[in-house]
Amino acid sequence: MFYTNINENISALVQYGLDRKLIEPCDKAFIINQLLTPQQLDSFEPAEVRPMPLEQILKNLTDDAVNRGIISDDITSRDLYDTKLMGILTPPPREVRSTFEALYEENPKTATDWFYKFSKDTDYIRRYRIQKDMRWKTVTDYGTLDVTINLSKPEKDPKAIAAAKAAPQSGYPKCQLCAENEGYAGRMNHPARQNHRIIPITIGGKPWYLQYSPYVYYNEHCIAFNAEHTPMKIDKAAFEKLLDFVTIFPHYFIGSNADLPIVGGSILSHEHFQGGCYTFPMEKSPVERKIVFNGFEDVKAGIVKWPMSVIRLTCPDKQRIADLADHILQSWRGYSDADAFIFAETNGEPHNTITPIARRRGEDYEMDLVLRNNITTEEHPLGVFHPHAELHHIKKENIGLIEVMGLAVLPSRLKQELADLEEAILMDKPITGELEKHAKWVQQLKETHTFTTDNTACILKLEVGKVFAKVLEHAGVYKRNMDGEAAFDRFIRYVNRGEKSHKQI
Repeated sequence: MFYTNINENISALVQYGLDRKLIEPCDKAFIINQLLTPQQLDSFEPAEVRPMPLEQILKNLTDDAVNRGIISDDITSRDLYDTKLMGILTPPPREVRSTFEALYEENPKTATDWFYKFSKDTDYIRRYRIQKDMRWKTVTDYGTLDVTINLSKPEKDPKAIAAAKAAPQSGYPKCQLCAENEGYAGRMNHPARQNHRIIPITIGGKPWYLQYSPYVYYNEHCIAFNAEHTPMKIDKAAFEKLLDFVTIFPHYFIGSNADLPIVGGSILSHEHFQGGCYTFPMEKSPVERKIVFNGFEDVKAGIVKWPMSVIRLTCPDKQRIADLADHILQSWRGYSDADAFIFAETNGEPHNTITPIARRRGEDYEMDLVLRNNITTEEHPLGVFHPHAELHHIKKENIGLIEVMGLAVLPSRLKQELADLEEAILMDKPITGELEKHAKWVQQLKETHTFTTDNTACILKLEVGKVFAKVLEHAGVYKRNMDGEAAFDRFIRYVNRGEKSHKQI
């Protein structure tokens, strides 16, 4: 049974900090006094420390603050408060950076291993929330895809994301990626970051920072971000920066969201990349058709067996990869093919860009270039190369870097909806109300599956994974059929010969 005495919980939190080496024994009295301030206490009685998970310690202290009217009883206020408590235990930036630099001199992996654990120990990464996410794998024609139902973030509307990029920047910090977030107390519309620490790195000769994502969609999910609040941009410099990163951290991959709405990520106002120590399904997919690019015969190239349109480049010389990637990008920016519904621009709005991913393969550098196009129509107002309306019951959000690589990040609503669908199927109840958006899909499943109490949950997970494969197919600019392959080949010829776009408008 957990205890709620305030002195016991303060003692438990201080002991946690000592056990995780966040503080030293000589800091003990100081830290206790610092913890008294947010709790509006002016005295402390030492208490026996009994084992208790960090989540429970923070809950007890936060409950006490609610009960005494210090904070309101809502999720945001509680998060702001318990982050303030953890911030008191978190060492200052100079200590964190010094430790990281010393460990990096030993081995880059040793440094990132330590920093990742540190980010969890400080509760910047809330392990107990991440553990509640649903995760599974689905075998498809493209290999085994990863699926997660994320319970930490609300589902975003693609139009809102696009509007966010166009909106004027104001406030402090300017966005949730800016370096000024380090130690920031937060507010109702901005998360607290007192327990957040960042590591300076140099990419492309410019100051950048390394941090971890608090949501951890995959192992060691890190973010590299520009020290300057500058918009996302895919260009030759971006390719060079990605390749610089995997030179610094050869055990990590790194990738960038595209730089246009719909095909970009949720934050387009601040240049950043996402990486980590994880092998995504796309990385495992082989090259199914080799390509030779004129003037770049030393760079191995090919089209990857993947639902989206991916060109893979491999070479020990990273500059050669960057040069070829830029050549392909510049060609793609201005390319149109009416037969494939690829238009470089309409009414002055550009549509073509690339989602790039870099990694090391032994002594080789490797970069995947995913061709993207964000054109919309009346039939597909959220994007022609975006999950179409019939898939929105599962996935409506933008297909960004993580999804492109084969990890579905699905909205939290699906956890309850899948449970309710399982019950409705087994009890033969009509699919109505909030579940009505799934009705047509369930009817299709009933035509191909025999549902039982033992298999229904597994079938639903399997079929969600298959929907995600269709999502990626919708996002692919060149479809995996004869017409699509022919159109892809036209683009490759265009890159090689610099010929005019096919039926360009």
